Formats: sequence, structure tokens, C-alpha cells
Amino acid sequence: QVQLVESGGGLVQAGGSLRLSCEVSGSTSGSYVMGWFRQAPGKEREFVATITWSGGSSNYEDSVKGRFTISRDKAKNMVYLQMNSLKPEDTAVYYCAARHGSILHSLEKRYDYWGQGTQVTVSS
Repeated sequence: QVQLVESGGGLVQAGGSLRLSCEVSGSTSGSYVMGWFRQAPGKEREFVATITWSGGSSNYEDSVKGRFTISRDKAKNMVYLQMNSLKPEDTAVYYCAARHGSILHSLEKRYDYWGQGTQVTVSS
């Protein structure tokens, strides 16, 4: 079992920045892929970014490319999502997720573990 706890959400003005953190604990041996997803009010949860735990390969949803950066710190068992140039449409609950293996995935159903989410609100 893997436990994920997000933090770092909050209220920010458009154009501002936030860094989300995800603390990873539990049975973390082996290969994992980490992901960030988000769910806006009245919408389905959607993919934001993903990264391999060991190799550092990453992938992003098109609307966040160039603005968001996913990273991981293996020594601290942490995953981060640096969000710059935030827009009101980035407002959502952001979830950290993990899946066994080493293949990047953008599909929600491919992930095995989920955090409780952290709210990000971007005001215009």
C-alpha cells in the first residue's frame, strides 16, 4: 500500500504561482509512476502531469505545458507540481496519484493510489 498526502493548495491571483507537494509513504519499493490530476466543479477529473519515479521522464496535458513542472525528490519521497502563470481555469481540486510500473499514463483508471486532494483557486 502507498499513502499520498497533498499540500500547498490555496487562493492565488491570475498570473501567480503555487507549488503543490505530495508526500509518498508506505510500500514504495519497486517502480512507480506518479501523476497529478485535477477536478473542477461540475467536471470530470482530468490528467495534468506524470513522471516516472526513477528515471524522471515526464508528460503534460497540453494546456499546462510550459506553465507547470512536475518533479520528484526520491530522497524525501516527495512529488511536486510547480504551477506558474496560473489562470482562473486552473481552479480545481488537485490530486496526487501513483501507479505500479514505469510507463507514463494519462488515464485515471491506470492509477492505483490516490491522495485526498488539495484545493487550488485562481481569482481573475
